[in-house]
Amino acid sequence: MPTASEVASAPCYRLLLVFKTPDDLRYVMTATHAERASLTRGPLLRPLVRLAWPLVAIQLLQVAYNLVDTVWLGRLSADAVGALSLAFPLVFLVIAVGGGFTAAGAILIAQHTGAGGERGAGRIAGQTLGFVSLVAVAVGAFGFLVTGPMLALLPADAATAERVVPLAAEYMRVFFLGAPALFGFFVFTALMRGVGDTRTPLAVMVLSVVVNVALDPFLIFGWGPFPAWGVQGAAVATVTARGVATLAGLYVLFGTELGPTIEPRDLIPKPGPVREIVELGVPTALEQSGTALAMVVATAMVATFPPAVVAAYGLGNRLLSLVTLPAMGLSQALDTAVGQNLGANEPERATRAVKLGLGLVVSVLAVVAVVVATVPEPIVSVFLPGRSEAAVATIGHASTYLRIASVAFVFFGAFQVAMGTFRGAGNTTTALALSLVALWVVRLPATYLLAFPLGWGPTGVWTAVALGDIVGALAALAWLSRGTWKRAVIEPEPPETTTSDVVPSHD
Repeated sequence: MPTASEVASAPCYRLLLVFKTPDDLRYVMTATHAERASLTRGPLLRPLVRLAWPLVAIQLLQVAYNLVDTVWLGRLSADAVGALSLAFPLVFLVIAVGGGFTAAGAILIAQHTGAGGERGAGRIAGQTLGFVSLVAVAVGAFGFLVTGPMLALLPADAATAERVVPLAAEYMRVFFLGAPALFGFFVFTALMRGVGDTRTPLAVMVLSVVVNVALDPFLIFGWGPFPAWGVQGAAVATVTARGVATLAGLYVLFGTELGPTIEPRDLIPKPGPVREIVELGVPTALEQSGTALAMVVATAMVATFPPAVVAAYGLGNRLLSLVTLPAMGLSQALDTAVGQNLGANEPERATRAVKLGLGLVVSVLAVVAVVVATVPEPIVSVFLPGRSEAAVATIGHASTYLRIASVAFVFFGAFQVAMGTFRGAGNTTTALALSLVALWVVRLPATYLLAFPLGWGPTGVWTAVALGDIVGALAALAWLSRGTWKRAVIEPEPPETTTSDVVPSHD
């Protein structure tokens, strides 16, 4: 007879330890590769990580757009970096409108996919693409026209108004002219994410970043036959790269077998599907617009400080975007995982996905927080290599910002996981309310109170950022624990008729 140790080391015994029931073991023995990779059947950790890591990489490359611009513009001047600090929240405020409808499309596609409604997913994908294309043209035209008035509303310091604001205007006008190209890639990524394909958008994103990195120095400094456009050149490079990504995405959707199956008739907006998109998208658009407007208000308060503080605020925000990428990627992955499982009527499996997401993001960001808190200066110095007085001052402020913000990294991650859960479930109004609490109830009042009446100056601004993340996370986790989000928002579709429904299979 075999000994106890021999039994324990046997492969079949180890399988039984992992798969507690005969059904679990039978699934592993009989499932296809596609089923084992499914978010709605079988083991969950591997497909969740497989879905999330390309999204983290896409977020990394998204930040790379901004960081590459910052690196090259930092070699141009600190004022050029400050121009991006002013421009980005204003640009985000306008384009957030279309972003909400894009997110709504991803939610609906995920739930239709989980419910087995391939045709429903294709219809919603086409409606989202057609509707958001119209929105992109309107948003771009509106943003171009209101660039000057928006910047004029900022209570800028005299030096900032003279040196930084005009550069921000140059950047913003080009950016808004390219809005359709920008929105095109966002829609493509959302549609592919809804059906669970995140690797294809990653490949397209890599192509786009390569184009941006190649064009940036030529258009900013006028290398070779190109004009020296400065800040405006950075915007042209970004818009061109996004245009390339949009064309590649359209080819994938209509020229390959990948992604949802979109028929030409699906592209014409129809009242019913558009109403679904709007009902889910308006709260998300308001959430993103509220976030952007909060950034504008915070930027307006920061703009009352000298240019070095303004530049440090923009640089710090870009670096925070970089170090919190795992949370953003997992948040988007949970949009899909929760949506598909609720669509498949698997609420407890959706709950397991959320718990896995929380464990992953807390583990990663705890390590990142320690690193950033320990060595912020070398991180910041990479982006401002000059030793001018302005550069030294900017590095000092940005380092303090990172050190204080690192305290809230884990809370930020938990908040993003909770927000992804609510969005995936279609509870976009809940996500809106929690976002408003974190930003408008906590962060902005704290920014004003700490920076001005209490006299903390820039340190008050940095502290308020961390405080908003901590309070927002605690509120989101408390609401998440109630479990009221575990219901799909789509109506079950009748089973789709296929050949195998009529003719018995001989496989």
